[in-house]
Amino acid sequence: MSGPVRVETPDGVGELVVAEAASPVAAVVLGHGAGGSEASWDLELLARELPASGVSVARYRQPWLVAGRKVAGPPASLDRAWLPALEVLSRRWPGVPLFVGGRSAGARCACRCFDPSLAGLVLLSFPLHPPGKPAKSRVAELAGADGPALVVQGANDPFGSPAELARALAEVGYAGERIVPVPGATHSLAPAKSLPAPLVAEREQLVVSSVVTFIADVLDPVPSAE
Repeated sequence: MSGPVRVETPDGVGELVVAEAASPVAAVVLGHGAGGSEASWDLELLARELPASGVSVARYRQPWLVAGRKVAGPPASLDRAWLPALEVLSRRWPGVPLFVGGRSAGARCACRCFDPSLAGLVLLSFPLHPPGKPAKSRVAELAGADGPALVVQGANDPFGSPAELARALAEVGYAGERIVPVPGATHSLAPAKSLPAPLVAEREQLVVSSVVTFIADVLDPVPSAE
């Protein structure tokens, strides 16, 4: 793992924390949540485990976090700072299929900024709506991303359960997603300290294998039956 890569943006300096595969078949850039960082449980897990499967990982620290601020800026500022990071990675990994995503606010940003030249979306805890406010749906952000998407969603996520997400996407006619429920998990996806070690390992395996399988299927899709 190399040191942080500086990213100049209109809203200040961002940083990419990179974990490179020895012979990458793909790469994924992941944004963090509005109240967290690149050190969240799921982002650290993927950065640690995916390179062994040939997937390089870059976790992007938004400029507001690099500057030491406690609160994320408005969505427009997150989007402005996200796009330069993608440009840096496209130059760093030319010819390598690039997936984009992240957790929570980072997942939303990746959806809003998605370009069809990108390989797909890896979304962790997509915040379908604020807790207790299902009418304030953000489904249009995900449905507006023109590409295959994986959504890893806690079964007990107050920002939208896997079933809620599936219903909302079906209602708008979007069928490009693959939703993986994480049993017992909330919005953070992180296991509680009281969770027995075998169940922690099971959750880690579910998250990692879901991402690895999704990326493999996008890169080498199974032909549909005639």
